Amino acid sequence: MEIVTKIAPIALALIMLTLGLGLTIKDFTRVISQPKDFLSGVICQLIILPIVAFILIKIFKIPLELALGVMIIAAAPGGVTSNVLTKFANGDVALSVSLTAIISLVSIISVPFIVFKSADLLQVNYSTKEISMIGISIKMFLVVTLPVIIGMVIRKFATIFISSNEKLIQRISLLLFIIVFLAIWVEEWENITTYIKQAGIITLVLNIVMMTIGYFIAKLFATGIEQRRCISLECGLQNGTLAVFVASQIFNDVIYLVPTASYALIMFITSIFFVLFIRNKN
Repeated sequence: MEIVTKIAPIALALIMLTLGLGLTIKDFTRVISQPKDFLSGVICQLIILPIVAFILIKIFKIPLELALGVMIIAAAPGGVTSNVLTKFANGDVALSVSLTAIISLVSIISVPFIVFKSADLLQVNYSTKEISMIGISIKMFLVVTLPVIIGMVIRKFATIFISSNEKLIQRISLLLFIIVFLAIWVEEWENITTYIKQAGIITLVLNIVMMTIGYFIAKLFATGIEQRRCISLECGLQNGTLAVFVASQIFNDVIYLVPTASYALIMFITSIFFVLFIRNKN
């Protein structure tokens, strides 16, 4: 897991930098004018997703290490990819960007809390490393929050250049994401294949259930069809690189990364099917 632990922090910092390059102050103030849409997305991601993941863990009765791996990916915020796919699905891109940005910043508190609380509830021993919730929060600030701020500052002084290269920046972000997960699969292939069958089913169910829940909660509380598509994708597309970073900082065993690797593959497949279905329907 040595390659992954070295690549993940750098890749995550660069991904969050690219997120910051695409943000303006308006992306944060927009939530005031659309509180129902934003709150629907936040509740789905920060509250309902971890609860559903924990319920599925109890139903499927998977090994504790895999169970905590599932909770780590469930705690992760939406990824930058959700913004791109929301655009392809003719969803509310502005809402998607706002949700990704704000929940990513909140994640320095929410992710450690959910992960450590889940570890306690599942009675998983993470004493192999001297780590604490505050320690993880500080590390996440350095690789999540700080790069976003730097990206926003760069955009402020180079708006025209950033706007004209927006697609290239998105592609770089996606490439970094792929590199991290290729590193996991290549470096730990023998170990991953042992666990992937156990993690595959629960991550598939979690992904489909949350995309469905997100859609119908948005149908009840959000303002329109574009918002439903956005929130559904935000609930299904998690920041897998951040999940890898958190797991590698707390645990030494690759098994904790397996659900993230499995979920990353599944979420791309299901979300692409979702986007194609929406576009064909239109």
